Amino acid sequence: MRRDVYVSQDVKLGKNVKLSKFINLYGCEVGEKTRIGAFVEIQKNAKVGKNCKISSHTFICEGVTIGKNSFIGHGVVFINDNYPRAVNKDGGPESEDDWAGRLVKINIGNNVSIGSNATILGGIKIGDNSVVGAGSVVTKDIPKNQTWAGNPARCLRKNGVREYELSKR
Repeated sequence: MRRDVYVSQDVKLGKNVKLSKFINLYGCEVGEKTRIGAFVEIQKNAKVGKNCKISSHTFICEGVTIGKNSFIGHGVVFINDNYPRAVNKDGGPESEDDWAGRLVKINIGNNVSIGSNATILGGIKIGDNSVVGAGSVVTKDIPKNQTWAGNPARCLRKNGVREYELSKR
C-alpha cells in the first residue's frame, strides 16, 4: 500500500475503486468503480455505493450510507451527532461508549448530487435523484426527485418543476 493512502485491513473495497492521495479509510465499504478524491476520510460503518464520485476534502462519518451513482462535491460534511460534547458527565474526556447513544444515521439515496461545501445534519434522508445545492445546510429530509438549496436548505424544484411554478397552479 502507498504511504500517502491509509486503508485499514477492515475496509471492503469493490473492484476498480480509484483512490487519490492522502485519504483515510477504516471499517467502511466502498462499491466498485467509485472514485475517491484527495483528503477524504470515510469512517467505520459508513457505506458508499458503486459508481460514486467522492470529491476532495469530504468527511463521511460513521453511520452514513450513500447509494449508487451519487456525486458528493468538494468539502461536503456529514454530521452524525446533533448534540456533540467534549466531556462526559464526570467532566472527563468523552469516550466512544459515552458517545454511542447519540449516533444518528444519514441515508443518501441513489443518483443523488450534493454540491460542494454542503453540510448534512444527522438523521437526514435524501431521496433518489435529488440535488442539494452548494453551500446548503440540510436540516430536513429531502424527498426523491427534488432540488434543495440554502441555509437552511429548502425545496426549489419538485420533479424538475420550480417551486414557484407549482404555487401558480
